[in-house]
Amino acid sequence: MKMMKRRKLPGFIFFQTFLRSFVLQGSWNFERLQGLGALYVMMPALNHYFQGSDRLAACKRHLGYFNTHPFMATSVLGTAIHQEGELAAGSAANDNFQDYRQMVMAPYTAMGDAMFWGGLRPLAAGIALFFALGTSAWAPVVFLLVFNLPHFWYRWNGLSQGCRKGFDSIELVQKKHLPDLAVRLKEGTVILLGGLSAYLMYAELGQKNLSPLWAFACLPAIYLLGWLARKGVSTLLLVWVVVAVATMTIEIIF
Repeated sequence: MKMMKRRKLPGFIFFQTFLRSFVLQGSWNFERLQGLGALYVMMPALNHYFQGSDRLAACKRHLGYFNTHPFMATSVLGTAIHQEGELAAGSAANDNFQDYRQMVMAPYTAMGDAMFWGGLRPLAAGIALFFALGTSAWAPVVFLLVFNLPHFWYRWNGLSQGCRKGFDSIELVQKKHLPDLAVRLKEGTVILLGGLSAYLMYAELGQKNLSPLWAFACLPAIYLLGWLARKGVSTLLLVWVVVAVATMTIEIIF
């Protein structure tokens, strides 16, 4: 195997790898899921480290099953690139990476789903709704910025930490407390939507020349719904009941 003098990726190869991470799922298939896409993301680095049969062997090592949250995949792939750099320099073996990948794929999927799909995306939509209420053309822009800037940062930082620190890049997830942060984002979204609902009620009562104090009549119903939810009643069922009652109330009053 050809020895490499420097294991650090040149900036243009790192940036190319980062851009390729956005099409990780472009060749998704039912057998290996993101496996082919993961190899495509890593190819610039593998081409830098290896030539000939060594490069072919490196490709085969990363052509298997791979599946995790697409935003958090860069941390795993960055670690793989680091390990391949160590292997190319002759200072480390790559045997442990397969175990590492199997260990983190599922937890990263769960954390990414909770953080980005279940936490950040609803929060971004809620913030954008405030702009939409004022018929502002900035509403879609705000949504895209609030949602995409954090995930762009995590893609970049995850890849950077993985390429530099290897297995120690898992500290990025531990230090950021992503599961706790996901819970805080969901709580923030609920508070935001509650404020939005209160504002809409206030505005609607004002347009109908009714006192805003009528809005406090909803408080017992809100506490009742919260109590039912804590007792295990289906949240979806409660939503349908609220929609039905609200629709009938609006028809009767207005």
